[in-house]
Amino acid sequence: MKYLLGLVLLVLAGGAAYVGKEVNSPYQGFTEPVFVEFPRGTATGQMAGVLEAKGVVKSRWVFLAARALYRGKALQAGEYKFEKRASALEVAGRLIKGDIFYLELLIPEGYNRWEAAQAVAKLGTIPQEKFLAAAKDPALIRDLDPKAQTLEGYLFPSKYRLYRHTTAQQLCRMMTGEFRTQWKAAGGLGDPHRAVTLASLVEREARLPQEQVLVASVFANRLRLGMRLGCDPTVVYAAILDGRWRGTIYKSDLASLNPYNTYQHEGLPPGPIANPGKGALRAALAPAETKFLYFVAKADGSGGHNFAESSAKHEANVAVYRRAVKGKT
Repeated sequence: MKYLLGLVLLVLAGGAAYVGKEVNSPYQGFTEPVFVEFPRGTATGQMAGVLEAKGVVKSRWVFLAARALYRGKALQAGEYKFEKRASALEVAGRLIKGDIFYLELLIPEGYNRWEAAQAVAKLGTIPQEKFLAAAKDPALIRDLDPKAQTLEGYLFPSKYRLYRHTTAQQLCRMMTGEFRTQWKAAGGLGDPHRAVTLASLVEREARLPQEQVLVASVFANRLRLGMRLGCDPTVVYAAILDGRWRGTIYKSDLASLNPYNTYQHEGLPPGPIANPGKGALRAALAPAETKFLYFVAKADGSGGHNFAESSAKHEANVAVYRRAVKGKT
């Protein structure tokens, strides 16, 4: 009797050792990276079968044995990417952790919709033209801005997590949703169309965050006095819309009668020319109280500007800038 009991214990110990070895043994039954997607509600047995069929685990039984060691912890739905050898225990651990595959998209502050489309296209999942088509439809923001002609200005610059099946429409919804959050955080008062349009000019002109309220004050003062804004980025935007942007501003661009050209038209352009971030949005809502009407870039490479209240002082600042630039050539 003692012999039989010892034999049973030996067999059980051997079986446990075998199972332990199997669940810990790295395995790779694929040659190219494998994507495996588990919709919500997928049973553990189904997951095991798919993982075996894809060559992620040696067998469904090995995975189920590994999964049993994580008793009380749920497997997470989603899409997973497997690129290298891994044990069934490691695979189960990833599914429990929810180590889902995603792509990270960074949209810098001040990007217009074409620049955003290029950044999106680099991920390889959403073609540039599809994003532009989705961004051209203002429906997602029409309740907040009835005058919006596109989603320009409302595709909030930030980091976004995308999945391989994320559509252009879904991404635009994420970006406009983030704008709504930031608009509310900034106070959410006033006319969004005017504020976002002004913020987009500030974003493209002010390279230093601390100067955003000063640049906003220049534009606000000019608007109050009925002066043309003379904002170079609006000239660029007009040229892009007309399909004639050549990488630099020419006299013909300054003379363009496109409504976005603030050298030729008073007031703000018809809509935003870029997608402003939090700082520019807040600056547009609350510009600094100054008498500045002009600004010109400093030639020291700092990204800063010299501000002036009078045209005479501004011309002097421009002359300093030109001499500095000439001295560097």
